[in-house]
Amino acid sequence: MVSQPLTTLPDHTQLPCEDGIPVKNFQEHPQSILITTSIRPILDRLHPDGQYDIGQDCGIYWRITNPPLKGCISPDWFYIPNIPPLLNGQMRRSYVLWQEQTPPAIALEFVSGNGNEERDLTPETGKFWVYETQIQPEYYGIYEVREARVEVYRLVNGRYQLMSPNARGHFPIEPLGVELGIWQGVYQNHALPWLRWWDSEGNLLLTAEEKLQDLRDRLRAAGIDPDAI
Repeated sequence: MVSQPLTTLPDHTQLPCEDGIPVKNFQEHPQSILITTSIRPILDRLHPDGQYDIGQDCGIYWRITNPPLKGCISPDWFYIPNIPPLLNGQMRRSYVLWQEQTPPAIALEFVSGNGNEERDLTPETGKFWVYETQIQPEYYGIYEVREARVEVYRLVNGRYQLMSPNARGHFPIEPLGVELGIWQGVYQNHALPWLRWWDSEGNLLLTAEEKLQDLRDRLRAAGIDPDAI
């Protein structure tokens, strides 16, 4: 527990923002881009004032430790509603809970091993324990590309409950009005089971590039050469 006055505690400019560990594989970065670019229009509609932020492999500090990184966890992707995109006029180096106090709405982990790390309930150190008891995002997702699956947990009365997929095999994320699931396809030249968003009616949320390609295909189907426009 943090007992010092907030004004005496370190902020995001005083804490490490790197752990020296490289990205674990070539899929993580495009996966983050894919789910970020496709959800942005939804978030922009939900937050017309622009008060939200997205972290991608960024640290969340949840307690003060020595060394500081022992009190930090880095979700592969997370979304925090109702916060300014800039903090004191600058980009965040990390997200410091005792400084901002708003938990993420959803945190996602991309599994590179066997998934034990992401499901670890060990008090003080286990990822699942930290998310469930300390950071407490309403939704916690564990995405396993090798198994072509995602597990989604929802925080209910302070504890995570494993969600069941709907008839489409997706997991409704109610505050956003979207669904999360697995899409088998090609993105950035990789044919993989990607983590994707759908709207509440089951329509895939497209990236800007996919929207452009969809428009070109519809024009061609109508007998119009898109390159001649």
